[in-house]
Amino acid sequence: MIRQLKSPIAFLTAVAAVAAALAWPCAPRTAAQMSGGRQKFSDDLRQKLKQTGKINVVVKSVSSWNSTLDAAVTNSNGAVTKTFSNFPLRAVSLPAAAVEALAARSDVEYVALDREVKLLGHVTLTSGADAASVMGNYNPTYDGTGVGIAVLDSGIDPNHTAFTTETGSTSRIVYSRDFTGENRTDDPYGHGTHAASIAAGNGAVSNGAYRGIAPNAKIVNLRVLNSQGKGTVSALLAALDWIKTNRTTYNIRVVSLSLGTSAVDSYTVDPLCLAVRGLVDAGVVVVAAAGNEGKDGSGNKIYGQIHSPGIDPSVITVGAANTFGTDARNDDGVASYSSRGPTRGSWTDAAGAKHYDNLVKPDLVAPGNKIIDAQSAGNLLVTQNPTLDANVSGSAARDQMYLSGTSMATPVVSGAAALLLQANPSLTPNLVKALLMYTAQQLPGFNAFEQGAGEVNLEGAMRLARLARTDLSSTTPVGTSMLTGSLGMQQTTIAGWQFNWSQGIILDQTFVTGTNLVTKYQRVYGLGVLLNDGSLMSDGVLVADGSLMSDGVIMGGNILTASGALMSDGTPFLACSQLYGSGSLMSDGTLLMDGMLMSDGSLMSDGVMLADMAVQANLALVQGDSTTSMVKVVEASLPPAAPGTLKAAVVSKSQINLTWVDASADETGFKVERSTDGVTYTQLTTLAVNSTSYASTALSAGKKYYYRVRSYNANGNSAYTAVVSATTPTK
Repeated sequence: MIRQLKSPIAFLTAVAAVAAALAWPCAPRTAAQMSGGRQKFSDDLRQKLKQTGKINVVVKSVSSWNSTLDAAVTNSNGAVTKTFSNFPLRAVSLPAAAVEALAARSDVEYVALDREVKLLGHVTLTSGADAASVMGNYNPTYDGTGVGIAVLDSGIDPNHTAFTTETGSTSRIVYSRDFTGENRTDDPYGHGTHAASIAAGNGAVSNGAYRGIAPNAKIVNLRVLNSQGKGTVSALLAALDWIKTNRTTYNIRVVSLSLGTSAVDSYTVDPLCLAVRGLVDAGVVVVAAAGNEGKDGSGNKIYGQIHSPGIDPSVITVGAANTFGTDARNDDGVASYSSRGPTRGSWTDAAGAKHYDNLVKPDLVAPGNKIIDAQSAGNLLVTQNPTLDANVSGSAARDQMYLSGTSMATPVVSGAAALLLQANPSLTPNLVKALLMYTAQQLPGFNAFEQGAGEVNLEGAMRLARLARTDLSSTTPVGTSMLTGSLGMQQTTIAGWQFNWSQGIILDQTFVTGTNLVTKYQRVYGLGVLLNDGSLMSDGVLVADGSLMSDGVIMGGNILTASGALMSDGTPFLACSQLYGSGSLMSDGTLLMDGMLMSDGSLMSDGVMLADMAVQANLALVQGDSTTSMVKVVEASLPPAAPGTLKAAVVSKSQINLTWVDASADETGFKVERSTDGVTYTQLTTLAVNSTSYASTALSAGKKYYYRVRSYNANGNSAYTAVVSATTPTK
């Protein structure tokens, strides 16, 4: 919804006003460059049109892509490099001189750069997952069973013990695919394994000290970042397209995106935003990192650095909280590097003026500072930064590492969404988002651009998910009772410390509060709409849309700095009216109360600032905030992991061949045992490290034999494989 700005910002300084004026190019665009009064490509792409050679872009067609558009690309000496089954988009490479002509076509809506996608780099207790998993009399224990989480990242180490089932015999990585062109799905960079284990690690190491939020969820590993931790928009689009097609096969209900790219285009035309919104409309919860660019090199606060696709109102955008290494949440705050809103994707009108989206983001914050979790073997991050190795285990398949950032906070919320969907599979993405925001904890001293609704509180959200009716649909009348029982106390206790729920949700450029948000059904919780659709403009004031939201909800008038109680409590930081509509007056360089507003795209296109902010983002990933980290729990020296999938093949009446999977990274060797009755076994031999086969000879004809294998090292023997049997022929 595009709203018209009614009043200027009263507190703009003269310097900021000049900057705003300078930010508006006066030359009107040609009709060929406009669509519905909007420029058809962004300023960063316009700058590249002056260069020679080819440019990689993503083209959005007005309707379905067709052969006429294919021909237009080909006739321009270009090529379609990626196609998408579910989105009206194509990745295209074509000469810079041909871009403007392609954009001028009436069947082309928008052309965007194929930008670089980059990483935005005690958890179960402090997030409330431990309390949620054993909630009162609720049964079963909630662990994400049956729910698929798609992790789009740098790959996942398939040999790490964090990703097996509880027995350790089967991997929970149900599908892996590479979209980088490197033809591998493991994790040489090290980021994806860590992020995936936060969402769904099994806690096998150090007696559960590093258990993920949804430790038995199914994991879909879609590798979109290469061995250097970099990717492209088109590769990410291809992975999102694959999810849309295959989501039911693997029951993918959650997509975890610990990555992002510069937010240049308005969410209404940004290709990544269009793709993730299509997934949300199909019933998939999309969780995206806010970014790690909340401060400059001098430590000053920067606003407006939320990355795409985190700028889209349909996704759950996550900032990073700093828990200071404690489980109780009375000392928690927002990490200094966590990107702040408002969103700064923009469109440009015929007069050359930019109109910013200015949505309130992030939606939530979650623990993200100095998180210890799974370390992929030999990864680049630890190789370049040895202090990241937590050194908790002597086994490469069990080792852990430190990382920080909104990349680490994002999978906390992804795992939380999986638990809510296990508890109540009928929940829509919008309702999952609303329950997480309503039950979040407001962190005192931080405004909504920093923390959204507050720090995630899974215990409270799970309580509501269990109470929510399972028969709600798009035809359910607004205001219908939504719960099957009493709401109860709107408080949660974690590690002995009690706090209030925020009791509100973020809507577009404001927020709403009131118990009716969870006791009465709001039609904005359905599929195919945005939570933001619950507000509309009336005489220059935002009010609730009565057709989508019930009576009894109260619309906020200011962005607040939280008191630590309810979302409606706090001191005004910025009037919501300053965010409405065109957003053209809130230009780069606008001074807010404690920082400066800079659009993500403009800042990142400045060569000097790009270098500075890139350094800050990488420092956040590797160093985090210089505060206490979660406690390291060193694992006792352990035997190796058990071999997997033992098979027996009859070769002759005197020989049976055995094969198995070497599932350990630290065995000394293997022991093979045989039995003729399946009860009493005799050790046949010991084999060298990395062995995966053995020929059992000198057998009797017509006899049944039983076999089992285990690995060993100086710390002892592993568990046995499952027993297999085979019978030799009589002849």
